[in-house]
Amino acid sequence: MAKRVIVVAGPTASGKTRLSIELAEKLNGEIVSADSMQIYKRMDIGTAKATKEETSRVPHHMLDVAEPGEDYSVARYVEDASRCCDDIIARGKIPVITGGTGLYIDSLLSGRNFAARQDSDDTLREDLLREFDEVGGEEMLRRLHEVDPERAEKLNAGDKRRIVRALEIYKLTGITATEHDRRTQALPKAYDACYFVLNFKDRADLYSRIDRRVDIMEQQGLFKEVEELLASGLPESCTAMQAIGYKEVVSALKGEISKKDALDLIKQSSRRYAKRQLTWFRKNKDACWIEFDKEPDYDAALSQALDYIAAKWK
Repeated sequence: MAKRVIVVAGPTASGKTRLSIELAEKLNGEIVSADSMQIYKRMDIGTAKATKEETSRVPHHMLDVAEPGEDYSVARYVEDASRCCDDIIARGKIPVITGGTGLYIDSLLSGRNFAARQDSDDTLREDLLREFDEVGGEEMLRRLHEVDPERAEKLNAGDKRRIVRALEIYKLTGITATEHDRRTQALPKAYDACYFVLNFKDRADLYSRIDRRVDIMEQQGLFKEVEELLASGLPESCTAMQAIGYKEVVSALKGEISKKDALDLIKQSSRRYAKRQLTWFRKNKDACWIEFDKEPDYDAALSQALDYIAAKWK
């Protein structure tokens, strides 16, 4: 029987952190983050990382596991997060996988063995990365669109690592990254998940929360956080600094745009990202959706989640 885990997923600013902590407290669980940016150290405000007060309530894993200058792959995430989940289960507790990076969550649940795949070649990848730097993201994305339009539609010109990875898979295997994922999804699951997706009935309410969150990040010191990262020697071109909330602030600090324009761009990009997240999560036909009205009702959400878990694992 597959090992049991709980997943609390959803778009940015949907209330995942609070509900996951309350579930973990009720069910003797521990949090395993599934956020592709919260894995980086010293990137706390712009990633909306759990606070010290929140992490003191329930043990958290997969936060601050990489330096911002590192490229952290989904393969490495699956390896590290699987180890965390298995250790939590071995200690008689339940992992509560929490985050908005759907690729990380689905790859972890499926137990994909990236190490055994014959679709990776360091030399080819380095060549593609160099080519990306020479011709630019728009051109590389156009090339990907010619062979794998479905994957290309999900990416933007700044997604250097993912564009290169998709082209690498195609050049090595002759099949698209989209088809590659379809085939791996047919494999037996590593974990039996009670999978929850948080959302708002009215998209405008979610967008309003996103905008408020960005304003709070600015008040908490987002610009200072980015200044300190750059002062530490972190190159602005690294993967971590291309994240929403960081690249816009870098532009403002360089004087290319105003502080207000940077914040407006962060809000706009975050809303678009939330839309892409929801599109991803809707593919999961087994997910239980918890939908809020104007503001989250955490008591009702917790009750709904506990009832669903009890019914599924009775």
